[in-house]
Amino acid sequence: MFGEQNRAHELEPIGVIDIGSNSVRLVVYEGAVRAPTPLFNEKVLCGLGKSIASTGKLGSDAVERALAALTRFRAITRILEVKNVRALATAAVREAEDGPDFIARAEKALGMRIEILSGEREAKLAAHGIMMGFVDPDGIAGDLGGGSLELIDISSDKLKQAVTLPVGGLRLIDATGNKIEKAQPLIDEALAQVPWLGQGAGRPFYAVGGSWRAIAKLHMEQTNYPLHVTHGYAIPTVEAIAFCEFLRKTKKLSGMAGFEGLAKARREVLPFGALVMERLLRSLNPSEVVFSVFGIREGLIYSLLPAHERRKDPLLSFCAEYAALRSRSVEQAWELCKWTDPLFEPPGPKETPEERRLRYAACLISDIGWREHPDYRGEQSLNLLAHSGLSGVDHPGRVFMALAIFYRHAGASQEHAAELSERLKLLISKRAQKRARIVAAAIRTAHMLSVGVPGVIDEAPLSYEGDKLVLTIPKTYAGLDGERFRRRFETLAQLVEKIPEVRFGR
Repeated sequence: MFGEQNRAHELEPIGVIDIGSNSVRLVVYEGAVRAPTPLFNEKVLCGLGKSIASTGKLGSDAVERALAALTRFRAITRILEVKNVRALATAAVREAEDGPDFIARAEKALGMRIEILSGEREAKLAAHGIMMGFVDPDGIAGDLGGGSLELIDISSDKLKQAVTLPVGGLRLIDATGNKIEKAQPLIDEALAQVPWLGQGAGRPFYAVGGSWRAIAKLHMEQTNYPLHVTHGYAIPTVEAIAFCEFLRKTKKLSGMAGFEGLAKARREVLPFGALVMERLLRSLNPSEVVFSVFGIREGLIYSLLPAHERRKDPLLSFCAEYAALRSRSVEQAWELCKWTDPLFEPPGPKETPEERRLRYAACLISDIGWREHPDYRGEQSLNLLAHSGLSGVDHPGRVFMALAIFYRHAGASQEHAAELSERLKLLISKRAQKRARIVAAAIRTAHMLSVGVPGVIDEAPLSYEGDKLVLTIPKTYAGLDGERFRRRFETLAQLVEKIPEVRFGR
């Protein structure tokens, strides 16, 4: 029961090679599943699209760098024994006069076929990436690369209009001679050709692409944001426009916190990426900008999934899989989800469907810190969850889960609990903070009763009777009663404003 399952050995790894206008990247995922985890991730900023606008061709130095990267990627996939590898090429290769020659050399270097994506196919894969990383997304997604911008309208599981526009960062630098004041008319002219942009008004805009993720990271630095996770980071539209305007107008960004941490090639294209976002947001007028680390690579994985796998909740899938790897019993974790259900039925605290989903996620990963030193389980679990590769959850939801598991180990009354989590608590409401304490107290109670073993708490139900919270324990487990267990149950009852009562059944 306590041995960790090596899930990676149970799945067939899949590799995706993305030959973009700016970067060439290999990502090897542990398998084609709803919440894929990268086993290996390497990127080389080659700049294939750096001279497309002025010469119509790929730069010779960029081609040689890309071919060297692809040769290395082939060796890596062989060493990792990745049998299923897909290779994609985007705007630069698609549009370059010498694109076919490069593809011939690249396929020889890789020893496999490379799919050259059409603009529409690229947009659809970007949308599938958003669908992989978010639950029921409804808005416009934009993927900014070095050569082009792909826009697509997503409504839950349906893809609507899509378009590709020649306003990638490298292309704009080339077309304007690196003069940003000349780029705005080019961007505005391209956006004016998209009649359906108005449909983005009042809906989220999902931002994909390295340049835009760099903007998110810089914004986090400037606002002293407590998390350093780009996926799901959201900025109100007005604030995003103002920040983009600042980035493209500021003559010297080198003194800005976080700027020097960006790759040199990324720093060069950043002002142009900011200008594209600024002009696009002014046209779209979305409710907010939501950044995504999921793009065409994850979209390709999503497109390969069967329908039943696509329908899975990405957050709960991740948490269940993580529990199978790190907790003592994933079966007990699922029991905990159901065991806590009665707490949030009348007359207990009200719970929305999204709050229920987050409670289940917290229950599933409640035991992942059991191997840590007891004095640091809370702190380690909080840091792990706050900064892990979760998908299908926004930042407030992520913080709720992290605090719930922190309190599950540290207890809600310890002095250092407030000190450690104070900045994170600013990201969630008082209601969510209270719920985190309730869920944590329930988990603490349940683990005292079950000692991490399945088949115990499902026979010891919770229920409300008037002003009482009743826990009924079968006589078989009566010996588990004790002082510490009673104290934890009393804390839980106090949090839901009821009188605790322990009963012993048959």
